[in-house]
Amino acid sequence: MTVVTAPEKTPTTPKAPRGARHTVHPLVFNLIALVLAIALWALTAAAGLADIPGPLSVSSRARELLSDGTLTEDALASLQRVLLGFALGTVVAVPVGFLMGWYPVARGLLEPYVQFFRTIPPLALIPLVIVLMGIGETPKIFVIFLAAFMSCVVAAFQGVTGVDRTLIDAARVLGASDRTVFLKVVIPASTPFILVGMRIGLGAAWATVVAAEMIGAQKGLGFEMVHAQTYYDVPTIFVGLITIGVIGLVMDRLLLLAEHRLTAWQERR
Repeated sequence: MTVVTAPEKTPTTPKAPRGARHTVHPLVFNLIALVLAIALWALTAAAGLADIPGPLSVSSRARELLSDGTLTEDALASLQRVLLGFALGTVVAVPVGFLMGWYPVARGLLEPYVQFFRTIPPLALIPLVIVLMGIGETPKIFVIFLAAFMSCVVAAFQGVTGVDRTLIDAARVLGASDRTVFLKVVIPASTPFILVGMRIGLGAAWATVVAAEMIGAQKGLGFEMVHAQTYYDVPTIFVGLITIGVIGLVMDRLLLLAEHRLTAWQERR
């Protein structure tokens, strides 16, 4: 009797599913965008389409300002003001936002004031603040504080009110006290909102400090740009703008890194 055996199957490499794509690191696209922007800038300046200096002229002026220490001194002055005002605004905004979101009484008392002053741009308060506080460091830091505070307090408030009610009810069914629910459920769920508010507040802080330095300051990137405007020194203005953008971008990326570390549990696309 002949036994027929099934032919042996040769192992095959599993095929990649249709539509699968090789992912490219976002940094590659960032570099491509940077090269394209510089190329477009150079072409625009060379063609005379706009009365702006080219990249070589601006980089040459940046080296001059770095060599004599002007750019470093101005950047450090502006950065110090931003960090102090931004830190104060965030430290005050987070507990106020938590109070508004967790306690209805606090919400009723504080929310009208927050919404009222949030509609007033901090830049509009600069003349009044200078009249009341003078032209020292205090008024500059105060308007930066307001800009950061208004962005962060709304984000913290929305973070608390946006917590899934099912999570809170489940924690209470398991016997958790209000304090435990707040510490273990509300704060972690609100953290992504707070960090987004901090990133928005950081941009507002930089915009505010430049405007404040344009009105009353003896050093800073905003002061340097106004001084350059008087003599139509366009390359110096470009150097100031690029410096602000670079510092702001680095600070934003640091906040983004902190967001990824603190919210590693959150599902992302």
